[in-house]
Amino acid sequence: MLTTRFVDGAPNWIDVGSPDLDGTASFYGALFGWRFVSAGPDAGGYGFFQLDGRTVAGGMRTGPEQGPPAWTVYFRSEDAQATAKAAEEAHGSVLFQPMDVMGEGRMAILADRAGVPFGIWQPGRTAGVDMAGEPGALCWVELYTPDIAAAAAFYRRVLGLETSGVPFPGGTYTCVQPDGAGEDAMFGGMVPLADDPSEAESGAYWLPYFEVADTDAVVERAQRLGGTVRMPATSVEGVGRMAKLADPYGVRFAVIRGEPAQG
Repeated sequence: MLTTRFVDGAPNWIDVGSPDLDGTASFYGALFGWRFVSAGPDAGGYGFFQLDGRTVAGGMRTGPEQGPPAWTVYFRSEDAQATAKAAEEAHGSVLFQPMDVMGEGRMAILADRAGVPFGIWQPGRTAGVDMAGEPGALCWVELYTPDIAAAAAFYRRVLGLETSGVPFPGGTYTCVQPDGAGEDAMFGGMVPLADDPSEAESGAYWLPYFEVADTDAVVERAQRLGGTVRMPATSVEGVGRMAKLADPYGVRFAVIRGEPAQG
């Protein structure tokens, strides 16, 4: 599961780009109880979403030239420059070159072979988010991709990620975890776009999941707040009750009340 005991290759940060940061902060504040706090006058409007004083995500205002509004998942890198080079060598691309972030760390935005954007974060003073795997925080990430084998090879080479197949209702699910970290460090999965027509229409991307105490209540609240339901609340045996949503600006995310681990 995703925790804040970050290891190389695991998600350690997430942020949302929105055309209306005030509106976004209002939506997620009412949905999850988050509070938006500015990172300061030198941060270009960037800020942090916090829950009970702990940072769960970042946020910034973005324009059309920066692409559609979206959540960006960042993965831990020991060396941002080397990871960016590895992405290019693996037939991906560097969308935003590695840069220092006020001594807190180094970041870059890359894209995989299918053009899916993702971030890397090389820790400085900031290791990553303060919460993971708890209600109101990131708990899982899922890559929707046209080619599982190609994606697995890319992320293996660039981030050192391992994949494994696990039985799942209707077939096999491809799980993702850091190299050599064991199944307890599993943090996400890969899903063929062809298996989900609703996702195939919107193209490949990383989908973040946030843990919640009551999936149905969050779905109902999201609709009242102007969000949309992309997949209604659905129970999956051995996994939990999940739903796919979008905020009022079309930013896609998912929520889940996970089932307790057995044994």
